[in-house]
Amino acid sequence: MYKTSNKPANHRVKFLMILLSFTVVASFSSFSGPIQTKAYADEDIAPIEENIDSSEIYNDANEANIQSFSVTDENSLSSVAAAAIDHDANFSASTLQFLKTNTKLDGEQWDNIMKLVNKPEQDSLKWTDFYGYAEDIGDNRGYTIGIFGATTGGSNDTGPDGPDLFKAFDAASGASSPSIAGGLTRAGLKGKMSGSILKLSDSDSVIKKKIKALQNNEAWREAMWRTFYDTYIKYSVQQAQKRGFTTALTIGSFVDTALNQGATGDSGSLEGVLSRSGSSTNEKTFMTNFYAKRTLIVDTNDYNQAPNGKNRVKQWSSLLAAGETDLKNADAAVIKATNWELK
Repeated sequence: MYKTSNKPANHRVKFLMILLSFTVVASFSSFSGPIQTKAYADEDIAPIEENIDSSEIYNDANEANIQSFSVTDENSLSSVAAAAIDHDANFSASTLQFLKTNTKLDGEQWDNIMKLVNKPEQDSLKWTDFYGYAEDIGDNRGYTIGIFGATTGGSNDTGPDGPDLFKAFDAASGASSPSIAGGLTRAGLKGKMSGSILKLSDSDSVIKKKIKALQNNEAWREAMWRTFYDTYIKYSVQQAQKRGFTTALTIGSFVDTALNQGATGDSGSLEGVLSRSGSSTNEKTFMTNFYAKRTLIVDTNDYNQAPNGKNRVKQWSSLLAAGETDLKNADAAVIKATNWELK
């Protein structure tokens, strides 16, 4: 769980233009394939309308920030356009293949899932900027680290995943016998285990500096995704598949709940919310119930600062209502869903 940003996001713009900067060949290549049909769109459930101002769309491969704008009037959205994005460029080849093999979702789908996850966590769609994030946010969970908020542990987190992350880092770096201590050494940090909790002994500034230095480290990024998968993604995919659900939106919704509220355990965890969401085999019906149940608790137990939690859930439910369940060709829809003010 990350620190919730207090950065304001108010913009009132009536007429905005689209800035697109990409080659004709790349553009043609990007849009030459067939468009996948959205799953179970329902005409009698209208998409939630929100005014869109501006959001950043990026291509990390080219390190370019492309500002995407929408054109609106006083009452409704008239059009949304987005620059061509190389979604796969946000993942290493090995991570991309790992995710495809284990989740059946591709780079475009995972990129969109991570944008939806990172908006309420860091108030940004540029989730790849946070591999080197580290902060003690004062929630008695120790240090919160990386793109999914691995923690070193504390009184509110006696089963942290931070130790697993450092062990995975040692493994991804080539250690024959990976260990937490080995991962810490590779990161340039000092610390030791106290039961299940990792206690870092460096100063706050050193810890942040050392983790930040790993931002572009390939082994660190690989370790981040492997730990993320083992801790949250694997369980989320299993819970979707056991119900016969396979869409990116459902899997992403479960992953977001798991990393925000815990995968298993008490009534607020993904496991707990699922247990109260009914037994419908219709994916849209089940997920509608799931969002309703999650909304009731998402701003409690320090999960989120109100009303950020309700808006967090609304991102996913509005995409469901709009029929954007596969998260393919959904760049504009994701921008719209994440266009809310983080308190």
